[in-house]
Amino acid sequence: MSTVHSFIRHDITFPSGDSRCAGWLYLPTGVPSPPVVVLGHGLGATREMRLDAFAERFAQAGIAAVAFTYRHFGDSGGHPRQLLSIRRQLADWDAALAYVTARPDLDRTRVAVWGSSFGGGHAITVASRHPELRAAVAQCPFTDGLASALALGPVASLRMTPVLARDLAARVRGKAPVLVPIAAAPGSPALMNASDALPGYQALQPAGTSFRNEVAARVIPTIAAYRPGRAAKKVTMPILFCVSNTDSVTPPAQTLRYARTAPRGEVKRYDAGHFDFYTGETFEQLVRDQTEFLVRQLAPAAAASTP
Repeated sequence: MSTVHSFIRHDITFPSGDSRCAGWLYLPTGVPSPPVVVLGHGLGATREMRLDAFAERFAQAGIAAVAFTYRHFGDSGGHPRQLLSIRRQLADWDAALAYVTARPDLDRTRVAVWGSSFGGGHAITVASRHPELRAAVAQCPFTDGLASALALGPVASLRMTPVLARDLAARVRGKAPVLVPIAAAPGSPALMNASDALPGYQALQPAGTSFRNEVAARVIPTIAAYRPGRAAKKVTMPILFCVSNTDSVTPPAQTLRYARTAPRGEVKRYDAGHFDFYTGETFEQLVRDQTEFLVRQLAPAAAASTP
């Protein structure tokens, strides 16, 4: 039977660009120089929205975990607020990796990345750029902006054109961003408006916290053009794709096509929706599969037996 480790959670910050990211470091007790996995979330989400649940399980398996919030969101720095910049978020990932590899209490030679939804796409991109990583996990990953835009529907996409134009004008004039909802009811203009999107996002909010369901509209064209799945073929380390068979946000057929191009890719499929991955029995199944994969790749038991 595998050991279940206790752990201590530390509040951390690390520099990124001209500001900082806030995060949590989960350190398993009794594991000197443990391996570490870095966790990043999806569109406009913060680490409080169930990243802690995954990080806790990994720490119990002897793997340190860093869950962080991107700049411009939550309690991380960055202005203007609610700015979703793919370039800056990828820089935040690089900064998180620099942070964990600089810590003397972590094993810098055994590092993995874990991303969910939009962060799952980032995890693919980051893994393709960091061959020194030992493993990657892409959970219900955003892999193709065009496929996701088609899933949203052309009418809903066209409804966002006026607010996009206003925000681009605001950026030129140096004004505050014009915001668009991240998730909304079907038929409403938003980045996601599938029937499970709004209730799904709301279900991830811990009691007593507030989630700003909005981002600067200027991100819309960059999301449509972002196709991180194309980088899967360049990911040289083992990567686990956890795919929803009924995903309303990141269409599974395209994700599976990309996953097959990863030289050392593994695929797990689940009969559950995009937003079901974070809670209930689906979460339990996912976190078991992911923990098994990360233990296999990062070998935390070897660290525990080090004198």
